[in-house]
Amino acid sequence: KSRLLSLPQHVVLYPLVSKSLRNIAAGKDPLEGQRHCCSITQMHEHYSLGYPDLDELQKNPQPLIFDIEVLKVEPPGSYQQDPWAMTDEEKLQAVPQIHKEGNELYRQGKVPEAAAKYYDAIACLKNLQMKEQPGSPDWIELDQKITPLLLNYCQCKLQCEEYYEVLDHCSSILNKYEDNVKAYFKRGKAHAAVWNVAEAQADFAKVLALDPSLRPVVSKELRSLEVRLREKDAEDKIRFKGIFSQ
Repeated sequence: KSRLLSLPQHVVLYPLVSKSLRNIAAGKDPLEGQRHCCSITQMHEHYSLGYPDLDELQKNPQPLIFDIEVLKVEPPGSYQQDPWAMTDEEKLQAVPQIHKEGNELYRQGKVPEAAAKYYDAIACLKNLQMKEQPGSPDWIELDQKITPLLLNYCQCKLQCEEYYEVLDHCSSILNKYEDNVKAYFKRGKAHAAVWNVAEAQADFAKVLALDPSLRPVVSKELRSLEVRLREKDAEDKIRFKGIFSQ
């Protein structure tokens, strides 16, 4: 455990830094509420940081003492930075490894954990893509790396029964890539799960048009949907019969 004394002139921006660290600890975006401008402007715009102690420190800077405690020592190469803390080069280099870790977690049945890995990989690439001109060769190259990760993420969300998120992501893919069979198939499954019957049938029909070899898989999904519809109709008849007999 070590102690570090900081002078007032060196910590004038500490309240903003501390807010970001607290956001990270709470699982939020560390730059939440900030925009691109100089640091002094940031301070004036943030009349309240949401924490009374930081607001007071921002108004009256004073010497600070930081206690730093080592929690653990990790072997070289074992520590993985969060995406927000990486340089552009580090983000690009980290994506294949994060993707691999997501695949391994998925194979182990750890679906939510796999989804988190895919999300981190997507976040790395999205951050890089934001710096490119939309539609430029570099932007398209990054987008083509994002798409399979996003499809893997959607597969996890299907299993977690978060169907509307799957609908949103698959639709965004199909708005750009109209021949993406996997996006149609996953969106079809999500539509079926939330009783969008016509939309599900249309997506499965598109899958068959693009890849007829998938007929057995699509037929299985359509049969499952038909069974669920019959069960739902039977349940509705019983429910409504009870209502009208009262």
